[in-house]
Amino acid sequence: MATASFSDTAHDAKRLEGKVVLITGGARGLGECMARMFCKHGAKVVIADIRDQQGLALQDTIGVEFATYVHCDVTKEDDVENVVNIAISKYQKLDIIVNNAAAIDDYRNPSIINNDVSEFERVLRVNLTGPFLVIKHAARVMIPEKKGSIVNVGSVSSSVGGIATHAYTSSKHGLIGLTKNAAADLGKFGIRVNCLSPYFIANDAAKEFFKLDEEGCLNVYSNLKGVHLMEEDVAQAAVYLASDESKYISGHNLAVDGGFTTINPIFGVFSQS
Repeated sequence: MATASFSDTAHDAKRLEGKVVLITGGARGLGECMARMFCKHGAKVVIADIRDQQGLALQDTIGVEFATYVHCDVTKEDDVENVVNIAISKYQKLDIIVNNAAAIDDYRNPSIINNDVSEFERVLRVNLTGPFLVIKHAARVMIPEKKGSIVNVGSVSSSVGGIATHAYTSSKHGLIGLTKNAAADLGKFGIRVNCLSPYFIANDAAKEFFKLDEEGCLNVYSNLKGVHLMEEDVAQAAVYLASDESKYISGHNLAVDGGFTTINPIFGVFSQS
């Protein structure tokens, strides 16, 4: 992969110029795409992940003047506190948080009677406790500044059931509740908290989870015919929620799903069955 040259995008609007962003789960997939997109728009990015080799490679590809990789397991409060402290130490501020780190359990045994409680708790620790810890430690540095934007990455499974496992669906529904409560708590300090919930993205993680090949990915139901959701689409939406363009939006769940969660494709005058 060629080294990114952010000078090549100097003619583009730098919507995050001067901002400092912390992205969890930023070493690959959607997190990597968001890290690149945020840097393109002028931000300095702290990439937090447990995939050290990929994280360091991404840091070097983007350039150390734009990106910093820090090992961070979001289920460990010491790790979360450390990455926030490193961001402040290096950049003297922290403007934006993107809670993107996520875990999934084995969908091949979805019945609740076959679910193992330890796996259920593991997924909730990453997907719900992790964002709680990151918001907690981000808030302590954002509150004195009286500003900040926190973006939690949810899912289509934040709004509807039956798409994924009990653990994943429960954790992503819980993330909506955490988003709303944190928005209520932190609004008096000028800190916005929102959720961003994408539909199916045909990346490596989704292919692995759903056991789909390229053809299978193309056949996944979409309300918007001929349009397929890409990582870049979600990253652009994250830039919007992170930027001052959305300065009066808080406590909101932005669904990037082509209308999937708001329509009934099976029954009605517009039925596609």
